[in-house]
Formats: sequence, C-alpha cells, structure tokens
Amino acid sequence: MIAVIGAGRIGTALHQRDPAVFGLVDRHSGDELLERDPGEAILVAVRNDDLPAVLERVPARRRADLVFIQNGMLRPWLREQGLADATRGLLFMAVPARGAPIEPGGESPFVGAHAPTLVEAFRAVGLPAALVDAQAFAEVELEKLIWNCAFGLLCEALGCDVGTVVEDHGERLGELVAELLAVGGPALGVELDLAALVDRLSAYSRSIAGYRGAVKEWRWRNGWFVETARERGVATPVHDRLLAALGRS
Repeated sequence: MIAVIGAGRIGTALHQRDPAVFGLVDRHSGDELLERDPGEAILVAVRNDDLPAVLERVPARRRADLVFIQNGMLRPWLREQGLADATRGLLFMAVPARGAPIEPGGESPFVGAHAPTLVEAFRAVGLPAALVDAQAFAEVELEKLIWNCAFGLLCEALGCDVGTVVEDHGERLGELVAELLAVGGPALGVELDLAALVDRLSAYSRSIAGYRGAVKEWRWRNGWFVETARERGVATPVHDRLLAALGRS
C-alpha cells in the first residue's frame, strides 16, 4: 500500500479510487502507515507551503520514501532538506473539488527510486502514468512551471481567461514565455524549442479555454523566476512589468 499524506482534493480522490492501493494519512489519523519499515512509497499530496510540516511528521528513517507531486520549483527546497534525489512526479489529471472523482488527463511522469511503484499503482487504478529519466522529467517540469507562471500572470494582469490570452494576447504570451525559458532552461539544464513550446502551451490552454489563472505560491512559481533571473543576470522586462502592474516584484 502507498501511504498518501494529505486529505485534500488529490489525496482524497486517490484514496477513493482504491483504498487498498492508496492509504490516506490526514491531520488526525494514518500515522501507523508512516511508522512502517522503510521501503514503501509515501506520496506527499499537500500544498507546497505545508511541506515543512509534513517533513517534521515523517520519521527520519522514512524520508527517503517520500514522493513529491507538487507543481512549482521544488528543487531548491528539496536540496536544502537533503532530498535532492527524492522521487518526483507531476500529475496530469483534474479533481474539480474535494470528494469529486479524478478526471484522468495525459500520462503523469515519475522519476526516482519509487517511480516504478507509483507508475504501477496509477496504472492499476486506471490513471495514465509513465516512468521517465531525469532529463525528460526536467523538461516536463519546466514546461508545466512556465505554463503556470505565464498564464497565471497574464490572466491576472489582463483580467481574462487562458483562452483569451492565447487568442488576443499571443504576442505578449510569446515574449513572456521566451523570458521564462531563458531563465529556467539554463537553471535546469534543459533546452526546449521556443516556438514548439508556445504552440504546446497554447494548445493546452485552448482545451481549457475558460480557466482563469492567477499569480500564487510566489516562492515556488513566479518568485523563483525573479530570484533566478537576478542571480544569473538575465533581463526579464515583460515579466517584471506585468508583476509591477500587480504590485509584485
């Protein structure tokens, strides 16, 4: 059994999908799953800002079993905690509300020691998943991060949904994606073709045209681009102007 920490939308949905495969650990119960001998995967399904509290709760001897599926730039925090080699995953599925069933999307990629276990478990309950290497994971990680940051910022700054960003503000979108790629690509050791990237991000946004993003999880998303750009001396004028218009910097 895979222990799932977090009774939010994702954790609850996985547990409901098959309780025999995904055992739930919430704020008040499930600690017996964390006390087991090392070797069984522990899926962490909490918000990024709740990660420190989770780490305090998990016995030190089980921390190598943690599997992180959060969006955003986790790498600096994982390094700080001595977890740079932890198993990672990115979920391509939707859970509209807590208690709602999972709406499967594309294949969720996993990398790391427990990746085969997670892929097998996801597939066993009808959720597409794939085992990937570190380079392939970094490419998907950066692409998803850029989508979250670019569309979240443009939606909030322009007061529109992602479909409108694509159809009416394509030039600005392309400029912003180019800036974020210039920062994130070298930082992750990833090379992505800009035109193809913009096309993929736009196609996905058209498929959920009514979704309206926003700037959130600052430390893990746009804030990481701001700090990394400063550290590397990369100019990001479009990103900076849009953030300034929202009172963020």
